[in-house]
Amino acid sequence: MKLLAVETSTEYCSVALWQDGAVSERCELVGQKHSEVLMEVLDALLKEAGIKVKQVDGIAFGKGPGSFTGVRIACGVTQGLALGADVSVVGVCTLEALAEASGKDKVIAALDARMSELYLAAYEKRNGEWSAVIAPCLCKAEDAPALSGEGWFGVGSGFAVSGAALHARYGAQLSGMEEKAVPQASAVVRIGAREFAKGAAVDAALALPLYLRDKIALKTSERAAK
Repeated sequence: MKLLAVETSTEYCSVALWQDGAVSERCELVGQKHSEVLMEVLDALLKEAGIKVKQVDGIAFGKGPGSFTGVRIACGVTQGLALGADVSVVGVCTLEALAEASGKDKVIAALDARMSELYLAAYEKRNGEWSAVIAPCLCKAEDAPALSGEGWFGVGSGFAVSGAALHARYGAQLSGMEEKAVPQASAVVRIGAREFAKGAAVDAALALPLYLRDKIALKTSERAAK
């Protein structure tokens, strides 16, 4: 099986190719230039592998949460590629991708959501699959949902911007953290491969983003008032 993956939810642009378990990846720090760089990086990856888009069996993409523009780019490019290749797609939560890449079995994944808030979720690996102990949510670090047990490992930019508050919230439950971790296509494609194997792929038209803010332009004070 050959699968492509696209991940552009942060300032990094990454693409990956799964070929029967072997994963190759390209990742670049591009800031806000995903739309200018993505297809060039993708073409380079495919050329290096000696295959064309129409030879892949499916496409996985980072569906968010993350940068509004970045997530939209990943969804749009995935739809276009999948329609052209006549293949199905799988959307992968960026927080789950962080957990996948961590190498740990109990993970608190947190991304900086701006406006003093975080995108946060907690996952535990059970029988080789991730189970969400805390479903992806938007919250302030001090209001992060409670967890039981110890040995949780923190990953993502949320720990860079709100590390002290998250430490205060979870305390001795944290065994360590990697605050520089970002969602990458190599993790997206590994999760995607498992979803394809389970028959969970969907039509390209359903390559939709995961938004945790119901109104992107809503101010913090407006959301608090609601």
